[in-house]
Amino acid sequence: MKYVVYAGGILLLTLGIALTIQSSLGASPFDALLVGLSLNVGLSVGSWEMILASVLICVNALLSKQKPEVLGLLTAFITGLGIDVWLFLLESWAPFEIWYSKLCCFGIGLIIIGVGTSAYLHTNFAPIPIDRLTLIIQKLVKTNLFLVRTLIYFTFLLAAMILNGPIGVGTLLTVFLGGVLLNFFMPITKRALDCILTNSRISQNHTKDHKRSITQLK
Repeated sequence: MKYVVYAGGILLLTLGIALTIQSSLGASPFDALLVGLSLNVGLSVGSWEMILASVLICVNALLSKQKPEVLGLLTAFITGLGIDVWLFLLESWAPFEIWYSKLCCFGIGLIIIGVGTSAYLHTNFAPIPIDRLTLIIQKLVKTNLFLVRTLIYFTFLLAAMILNGPIGVGTLLTVFLGGVLLNFFMPITKRALDCILTNSRISQNHTKDHKRSITQLK
């Protein structure tokens, strides 16, 4: 069940990222950096997700004084692939031209990012390096996710501006609301996942008891 939640969270996260990029209102600072690199250097947005993830894994290892979290590359690979696939599907599905459709697209994407990120983080399995960085810094400075996430967003915002990434009002909204939404959804998804996992264990135990009873009757 944990891996199902992990895969579902990544699927939601990449859909949310693709929606914010497709809205043309401005992507998150990190995603704007990815797009900027793609436009100026080449390669796809998802490819740059994988490349920067490798760099961040090394940074995280230095900050946490632990071995590099190689499994993070798996998440980065799945995330990068997911972003490219969703962008391809959304581009051929619906061009968002009217301002309110762009706003709805961006808003829905931002919420989905918060839900997806909080869901897969609770599985504690191979988090995306930037999310691991958030958790590491939070632990080091002993503050909440909102402040840490906002600080990281501002850092990537400066880099995205240098590369002329898709920065707009949506980018600023992501900077100020991204951490708030993650902080908001973390306890909600935790309660939901605890409930799901508890019911799953009860169901598994019931199945085992049923099989044991059948075996004893035989």
